[in-house]
Amino acid sequence: MSDEPERWSQATVHPDMWADPDEDPRNSDGPSPDGELATLQDFLGNYRLTLRMKCEGLEPEELARRSVPPSTMSLLGLVRHLAEVERDWRNWILPDDPAPKLYGARDADFEGAAGEPALVDGAFADLAREQAATDAALAEYPDMGTRVGQDGTSVRELWVHRVEEYARHCGHADLLRERIDGRVGQ
Repeated sequence: MSDEPERWSQATVHPDMWADPDEDPRNSDGPSPDGELATLQDFLGNYRLTLRMKCEGLEPEELARRSVPPSTMSLLGLVRHLAEVERDWRNWILPDDPAPKLYGARDADFEGAAGEPALVDGAFADLAREQAATDAALAEYPDMGTRVGQDGTSVRELWVHRVEEYARHCGHADLLRERIDGRVGQ
């Protein structure tokens, strides 16, 4: 007996996909959006959705399951981490009124990820709230070249960094989910 799950995919059309094209909520009809901002928003939205999809159908204990020692990474830790970094990005935009850390000192987002239903619900609520607040803060700057905050970071850089952060962590989520129950796919 092995504690390693058997690899599987829910998709039947393309076995390396997470879901069949007709059932994948990331698929949209028509061409991709026009313009730099709309493209970045589209990519970010799809990565956010991918993270949620990788977490769907799992119990709190599974969401909190860590990858491999000594790593503290888990799907729930990723959700908490991304809520924390959304808040951090907003603090870059609005440095005069920084919001405090959500989960405490460095790595508390991962360290505190425990398989408790209330903690899981709270983490997803935190993520949704922080995403909406950062989206609203960035919406105040439609010119991608605008420089914000004490460091004069461009709005473009903040958008690109957000896409990069979610993309990197969705890669982690792929591996974490496969380790939990064997499910594979993009």
